[in-house]
Amino acid sequence: MSKITYFSDLGGMPQPKSTLDKRAIFTESYIFIPKGCMRDIVTSYFPDWELTRGWILARPLSGHTETFSYYVMDVSKGGGSKNPDRDERIESIIFVVEGNLLLKVNGADYQLKEGSYVFIPPGKKWEIVNLEQSNAKFHWVRKVFEKEVSLSVPEFFVINEKSVLDLEMPNDKDWKTKRFVDPSDLRHDMHLNIVSFEPGSSIPFPETHVMEHAIYIIQGKGRYYLNGDWVDVEAGDFMSLRAFCPQACIATGDKTFRYLLYKNVNRHIHL
Repeated sequence: MSKITYFSDLGGMPQPKSTLDKRAIFTESYIFIPKGCMRDIVTSYFPDWELTRGWILARPLSGHTETFSYYVMDVSKGGGSKNPDRDERIESIIFVVEGNLLLKVNGADYQLKEGSYVFIPPGKKWEIVNLEQSNAKFHWVRKVFEKEVSLSVPEFFVINEKSVLDLEMPNDKDWKTKRFVDPSDLRHDMHLNIVSFEPGSSIPFPETHVMEHAIYIIQGKGRYYLNGDWVDVEAGDFMSLRAFCPQACIATGDKTFRYLLYKNVNRHIHL
């Protein structure tokens, strides 16, 4: 496996009269947002956040993805929030890709650096601030928690991916998944995993399933099969996939192809 890196070079503006990035795609089954579209002009700002901007890459859409929102946050020195999310129904996952942040939860401090993964259950009060000179960037997945009567709410936790093993997929040692939550823990209704492929390795069949996906490429290059289309992807690119969108991929670069993968899990379908 090649050295772990995290793509975080977002923002800025293209040169005037530069070539149009033609890779962006919006379909009924998937949305593809290449890194070249994530410029200063499309950032968002949020109440109760200081010196912070974000790229909103996914939100519930009628007839498309419905369960989550996906942000990439860019926090300047001294920036952050003492009240990051006013909605007490929301559970959050944070994954840090650049810089250092201080997270405060229930009076305790947690130092976050590259590779840090945080699960914040609904109703939990938290604060986050960037105390460093340089900007910090993190991915933030938000979802309304679906409480099951027979199950407790999962607890808050912080871990770094360096402490989590890559698990080989059946029959393929070059296709691995890093799971931050045990799949048998049914208290959780969403996962954010890291999937990796060594060059030339692939998902060898079109997966077609009920889970919605957000996919953010953090390292390497690949080709992704999406409902009949083959799309070239690289570090910094993002995809959101509707439930049952056929999907597969192959790693095409010379380094490990890695991406963050959101999916909704462990709940009955609302009828």
